[in-house]
Amino acid sequence: MMIDLRSDTVTQPTPAMREAIAYAQVGDDVLGDDPTVKALESYVAQLLGKEAAVFMPSGTMTNQIALRAHTEPGDEVILESQAHIYYYEGGAPAALSGVMCRLIPGNHGIFTASDLTKVLRPTDEHFPRTKLVCLENTHNRSGGRIYPLSEIQAIAQVCQEQGLRLHLDGARLWNACVATGISEAEYAQPFDTVSVCFSKGLGAPIGSALAGSREFIERSRRFRKMFGGAMRQAGILAAGALYALKHHRERLQDDHIHAKILAEGLAQLEGIEIAPEEVQTNIVVFHTPTISAQVLVDRLKEKGVAVLAIGPNSIRAVTNLMVNQGQIQQVPGSIESAINM
Repeated sequence: MMIDLRSDTVTQPTPAMREAIAYAQVGDDVLGDDPTVKALESYVAQLLGKEAAVFMPSGTMTNQIALRAHTEPGDEVILESQAHIYYYEGGAPAALSGVMCRLIPGNHGIFTASDLTKVLRPTDEHFPRTKLVCLENTHNRSGGRIYPLSEIQAIAQVCQEQGLRLHLDGARLWNACVATGISEAEYAQPFDTVSVCFSKGLGAPIGSALAGSREFIERSRRFRKMFGGAMRQAGILAAGALYALKHHRERLQDDHIHAKILAEGLAQLEGIEIAPEEVQTNIVVFHTPTISAQVLVDRLKEKGVAVLAIGPNSIRAVTNLMVNQGQIQQVPGSIESAINM
């Protein structure tokens, strides 16, 4: 059996989740008739402390519709240089919203209120209008790094003073909340809009949601339709997401424990560079200075372990619902064997 650590998106529905999906009440969501979608949107809005939420197929769609609804073509959006919205969403800010991305190099994906202040432009017709600041919590490419709430609050204060909107790519916000004990509503409070994902650590098969003010979410529904994301009997999908929210949030702590176990095991290996103390949630990034990352990935696949190369000598492993502690404990030995092949 493959130990699949490529991503927490590889998770499959549990038997209980499949049952919830099978018996979901459905209706035409485009016409506002799907009771399970409405229940999910209400639950998400309440959990995040926002007035409303809208269900969509993917986190890329929730993020990009947030950008489109907050901005007009020619505006500027400020992001950390490795942000998912910029790095992994297919050039969508330019293609779908016609906005410019201003990038701030962060420290492990985190930039500060001071960093933000330094890049703000004066009002001048020569410059694009800065409209939106986006943060990512946890930060994917920085190994699941948690954005400190105090820094978020300081950035939000700058945004309020400068008349800027603040959006959170919270695809793995659940992980940050479990790791810190900070509630979803408290983490979401400084943001105008929040995107959350159900198909990563929570283990639902599909879906994300965008939350914000009632007026903003109504505007977002128009762009959801325009972008092709309005669905019909979507309660079948929403049922899996709702089950995941109610039953799988607390178990994310298991993934974090497994990530620590993996990191500590890898730290014992020659030819592997990793700082276990920097692993905060469920993403483990390690470096392979003596061997190509892709070569090692290919060798590991032959040994029944799946991970991803994210650089010439960097590999990512993501603990998830489908991998237990016993399997995690096997991985360092498989990596050591693969290095020495």
